[in-house]
Amino acid sequence: LGVACVAGLAGMFWYFSLDLPRIFDRSDFQPAQITRIYSSDGKVLDEAVAPDGRRTVIPFDQIAPSMKDAILAAEDADFYRHQGLDYIGMLRAVYYAIRHERVQGASTITQQVVKNLVLTPERTIKRKVQEIMLARSLEEHLTKDDILYIYLNQIYFGHGNYGVEEASRFYFGKSASALTLDESALLAGIVQSPERHSPRKHPKRARS
Repeated sequence: LGVACVAGLAGMFWYFSLDLPRIFDRSDFQPAQITRIYSSDGKVLDEAVAPDGRRTVIPFDQIAPSMKDAILAAEDADFYRHQGLDYIGMLRAVYYAIRHERVQGASTITQQVVKNLVLTPERTIKRKVQEIMLARSLEEHLTKDDILYIYLNQIYFGHGNYGVEEASRFYFGKSASALTLDESALLAGIVQSPERHSPRKHPKRARS
């Protein structure tokens, strides 16, 4: 029975790998960004916003260290130690689903990058299996800093703002390079549910 289960699992992974999407390079990450028109004295006159919302991609070294630490603490504390997959987290999610009938997230930052940039948002076994395979492939293809750079410039922070730079500008009126520890913690907390944790809509919940 054990051999049959292993063979069946291997067969499923092989079948879903036949039409596996191509993994991307760091240079392939070129999302549409906001364009700002300034006056001669530095005031913003107008903005041209991309259809999917505001985004300004900034270099990894221009993101405050506190923001990097906060997002890792909130989303994937073992990011720099695992190889794209959190096996303990997966088992924990299965346990909670069976024992407490509660769905608990187990996706790593690498998996989230793959899910949002390579795969479709549909919730199917095929998509999940491909997400697992592509996460391992992405870890072999890019450095950890590259993956975190893409993630921090890509994730949604609510109110039409994508990426940490526009989120920092929107909520605090400053660049992501100047974020303090408490500001970084608030932004990291927003990611899980931008609408429910928005300080503009639910300040007490966001502060908590």
